[in-house]
Amino acid sequence: MSKLSFRTPSIVKETANLFPIFVSLLLLCAAIAAQSSPNEQLPAGAAKETAEAACLTCHEARIIVQQRLTKAAWIKEVDKMTKWGAEVDPKDRDALVDYFSANFGPDQPIYVAPQTGAASASKIRTARQKREAHANPAASNQN
Repeated sequence: MSKLSFRTPSIVKETANLFPIFVSLLLLCAAIAAQSSPNEQLPAGAAKETAEAACLTCHEARIIVQQRLTKAAWIKEVDKMTKWGAEVDPKDRDALVDYFSANFGPDQPIYVAPQTGAASASKIRTARQKREAHANPAASNQN
């Protein structure tokens, strides 16, 4: 009887050696993704829990906090999302619109995404200039 011998291809051995590194990177990415910046969380307010229950089942808070809509636009947005399946009790609708309007209206400072360690000084400077121009449009028109 002949003895059969199987050799593991070298690619399998090399891939097996990389597996622990791959798993470590995957876990690190998941941990980073799970952490959210404080400016990517909904602020305290009377309808925060309603907003979290109605909106964060489908969206990240970042989708909301970057908006700068008028009250009329928030009414349309809440009504649209309700038609698309967001569960908002009709008695909570006005409070939810008021919460969004107060926290994410056009009078609020523009949203600036959290900066990573690799962000350049010019990107930070540009964001600061945009914020200042938004806060004081008359001064930016003088240039």
